[in-house]
Amino acid sequence: MFFRSAIGAAALVAAWFFSSASPAQDFGDTPYVQTPQNVVDTMLEIAKVGPGDYVVDLGSGDGRMVITAAKQRGARGFGVDLDRRLVALANRNAARAGVADRAVFYQRDLHVTDVSRASVMSIYLLPEVNLMIRTRLLATLKPGTRIVSHDYGMGAWTADYQTELDAPGKTVGIGQRSKIFYWVVPGRAAGRWVWKLDGEGKPFEFALALQQNFQMLEGTLLVAGRSARIESGLLTGEQISLSALVDDTRYEFSGRIVNHAIEGSVRVARGTQTRELAWSATRTEIWDSRHAAITTEQALKELH
Repeated sequence: MFFRSAIGAAALVAAWFFSSASPAQDFGDTPYVQTPQNVVDTMLEIAKVGPGDYVVDLGSGDGRMVITAAKQRGARGFGVDLDRRLVALANRNAARAGVADRAVFYQRDLHVTDVSRASVMSIYLLPEVNLMIRTRLLATLKPGTRIVSHDYGMGAWTADYQTELDAPGKTVGIGQRSKIFYWVVPGRAAGRWVWKLDGEGKPFEFALALQQNFQMLEGTLLVAGRSARIESGLLTGEQISLSALVDDTRYEFSGRIVNHAIEGSVRVARGTQTRELAWSATRTEIWDSRHAAITTEQALKELH
């Protein structure tokens, strides 16, 4: 996994960027910097890459991300890079590693590359490019797809997990350290949901109004005319979890969204009494999520 597609806001390239008279069409291009092998290994471990995965690497450099995924974890995939020499090198490296049938590299622009097949996406791009491609990734990748990034985040889309580690031999940055960011592409939960639950022999009607900001959920739960704010609302792929305290009763919901239905369970706790019930909800209204496209100018503002 390597840099190859962005302008620079990072300290390392800031001076170069602001002092260069780069033409507008160069926005989105990034210098090539190799990712240390231990960082590659850790990224693949965080993403839990396995034999059933298809890995796409945007800015693939010498190919080690997809090659390692194929050779050590049995995955398949491809990488793209603008530099034909690096593409040729990556394909030679795949052949030497004996995985040329499962790791292939192409000279392509990452901004127009079809990534819909990916179950895992790896990137080592500068911050502006992460923001430039964010909307397309959210719109194109299937819910549950894992994205792992070396060094840079996705602006307002906060990572589900991030860590920092030593990166021996790293040629950029300070102190030979690397950050890793990890996201799971969320499904669509925003809207109005309704269902009924048995309330000790009497069925109660429930309504849930959900707003979605990437994987984070907020909104209001209405139970038989009583309402409460949603707590700990989270979407991991199509897995949804949320809780609410209505008067003296706590509801903890978990389930999976399939189109406009949720199937799962709810834990109902009142005082010392706890019950587990099946939960089946239907979406009656669809609302837009905050996955709106952003302009280049908005991307720069989001970074600062």
